Amino acid sequence: MNTIKIGVITASDRASAGIYEDISGMAIQETMRDYLTTAFEIEYRCIPDEQSVIEDTMKELCDEEGCCLVVTTGGTGPALRDVTPEATENVCQKMMPGFGELMRQVSLQYVPTAILSRQTAGIRGKSLIINLPGKPKSIRECLDAVFPAVPYCIDLLEGPYLECDESVIKAFRPKTK
Repeated sequence: MNTIKIGVITASDRASAGIYEDISGMAIQETMRDYLTTAFEIEYRCIPDEQSVIEDTMKELCDEEGCCLVVTTGGTGPALRDVTPEATENVCQKMMPGFGELMRQVSLQYVPTAILSRQTAGIRGKSLIINLPGKPKSIRECLDAVFPAVPYCIDLLEGPYLECDESVIKAFRPKTK
């Protein structure tokens, strides 16, 4: 049995330069550990907000490391250096706009600036890539909203079977006949 891998990418000039600690990337990793009962390894990367670097890192985690899921944080706002959604669109064969729609809808319950967020998701080969906002609180709110659909999406991509701790989050899978 191959090891299940989940990629975590933080796109941040300052965190990648060591100016501050990457609490957002750590929040994603902690959330994955809370959600999943299936054994997995994290492939973590903290990189600058450079579109080519983001694209290359996504390709590496999907194509070389074999991550079934890649979760990004940072670079989803309107600032000039925010290019994570563009990188995601460039490396994916299919976009999954429902993820971004739901995440913004949930975030709008907390902050009116959620309409400025451009997070999205897409499919590269057999990998699901999800872009999240940068704040740990928002990361958890967004993942709580979309993660119930993630294990089934990975099933449809012929990826590994991910099991969740149902006391934390319940994965939805259609009932078979």
